[in-house]
Amino acid sequence: MPGPRSETLASLLAEDVVFYSPVVFTPQHGKPITQLYLMAAFGVFGEGEEKLVKPEAVQSEKSQTQNDFRYVKKIFLDKQAVLEFETTMDGKYVNGVDIISCNDEGLINEFKVMVRPLQAVHTLHAQMGAMLKQLENKG
Repeated sequence: MPGPRSETLASLLAEDVVFYSPVVFTPQHGKPITQLYLMAAFGVFGEGEEKLVKPEAVQSEKSQTQNDFRYVKKIFLDKQAVLEFETTMDGKYVNGVDIISCNDEGLINEFKVMVRPLQAVHTLHAQMGAMLKQLENKG
């Protein structure tokens, strides 16, 4: 996963970060696997890493991208952020939240994603699986 996007993301993640996926039962522990999952999400959602993980970028009013992914609610408290998003995937409405926590050094140590409705979860599962395979083959 070389490149500026990957390097930027890596600089924001704690080594002991835990990623909670809406489509994987067990938490994913560690920077490499979390980075892989988030890079796959960037590919699936067509979203830049600067808006998914940098609070100052998320707080900006510009939340529209080349697709229809957008954050519609943003809540910040101490070292945590809850970001509600909406998009469309394969013609299906997707609504979800990113729950992000940072450690004392300001690095992300927990990233949890929740998605609804069930049709969206199934679509996301299929697209994330394909994107993860693609990224693993590159890496």
